[in-house]
Amino acid sequence: MALDALREQILALVEQHANEQTAPRPFLPGVTPVPVSGRTYGAAEVRSLVESALEFWLTAGRFNSAFEPKLASFLGVRHVLTVNSGSSANLLAVAALASPEHGERALRPGDEVITVAAGFPTTVNPMIMYGLVPVFVDVEEATYNTTPDRIEAAVTPRTRAIMLAHTLGNPFDAVAVAEIAKRHDLRVVEDCCDALGSTLGGKMVGNFGDIGTLSFYPAHHITMGEGGAVFTQQPKLKKLLESIRDWGRDCWCEPGKDNTCGKRFDWSLGALPCGYDHKYTYSRLGYNLKITDMQAAVGFAQLDRVTEFIERRRQNFSAYQRRMATLEDVFVLPRATPGSDPAWFGYPLTIRPESGLDRTRLQKFLDERRIASRLIFGGNLTRQPYFANVKYRIASSLETTDRIMANSLWLGVFPGVTDSMIEYVVGEIHAFVRQFARQKVL
Repeated sequence: MALDALREQILALVEQHANEQTAPRPFLPGVTPVPVSGRTYGAAEVRSLVESALEFWLTAGRFNSAFEPKLASFLGVRHVLTVNSGSSANLLAVAALASPEHGERALRPGDEVITVAAGFPTTVNPMIMYGLVPVFVDVEEATYNTTPDRIEAAVTPRTRAIMLAHTLGNPFDAVAVAEIAKRHDLRVVEDCCDALGSTLGGKMVGNFGDIGTLSFYPAHHITMGEGGAVFTQQPKLKKLLESIRDWGRDCWCEPGKDNTCGKRFDWSLGALPCGYDHKYTYSRLGYNLKITDMQAAVGFAQLDRVTEFIERRRQNFSAYQRRMATLEDVFVLPRATPGSDPAWFGYPLTIRPESGLDRTRLQKFLDERRIASRLIFGGNLTRQPYFANVKYRIASSLETTDRIMANSLWLGVFPGVTDSMIEYVVGEIHAFVRQFARQKVL
């Protein structure tokens, strides 16, 4: 049998297997798990993955070359570069802004970066790794984001950048943040790992600062298993990001390509001998943060469904919001930032202290009923064990951050969550509240 025919036969069987494997199953309350996140995929993704595996081009190749511009088009940006995780994307963003090639604008050890403590560690960790000083500002309870006035108040002569995540997909006021940055000549990194497709004033998040970052871990809006991306409108930053991602090399050839510049053995750089192989010339301190083409193959197929995924997340969030309205005296319900349309990552709830409810008891109650929940990531990062020896500054009280750490959780809205699941979850939350009310009476 000819290879092409055999390949098509294999891919047809793969599609058949995937269709059967991903066929919907009935939801059984209390038996079927209600996860907070998970992979949503179908035959197209599996076919694309197997197609790349059959080619056995294991590093970034043709699928990645197709995926990056396709994602750039969706985001409305000039440059997208894939990386091996959202955490690496944040590391790469800071590394690029710390490059000596920026001259006086380069981030240097001791410089301050304004951020929040109510978030995920790897938004902050790259700052620490590059000797920068995180400056923490408080957040709002219902949006879980900080506010422009808090950021403005935190600016000092040592402030050089602002790096914030769009929490749970809810955009922070990036328009105002960009204006503050312009007034004070600050860099801005938007961590969009939880916010692919979220908009502010009709504009995709990640387009307001210098660099945006994304994650494609299975919990996120699209997945390739592990993986992420950095994106920017600025050609100089694109060049730095690409070089640092690819070992710090000066060469810009694609994997498997040679002599794109036409003078591979004619360069004279640094103190190297003239003609030293350009493929082994390193102009920057770098890493290897690339993805495999198999990952890109999955992401490429997932992008065809990203609009569907985003819309389903919004629908699920709205379904929770409607059903939870009668418990607003018990919980602080989430609120979208004015002018935004979030592609929600989760449905957050904060227990009102005056209700007397205990979050851990609620989580255990839900867990016993096969309903998963999560906390707002690191809570207050300054209270995490690893922060004991970290240099940082708190610009103001982190009172709301501490309240979120003690009283908040979130529920899943990813496309695998159905209306029946949401109805079940909300019904169990009502049951828990009623049970607590009876205990108070007794």
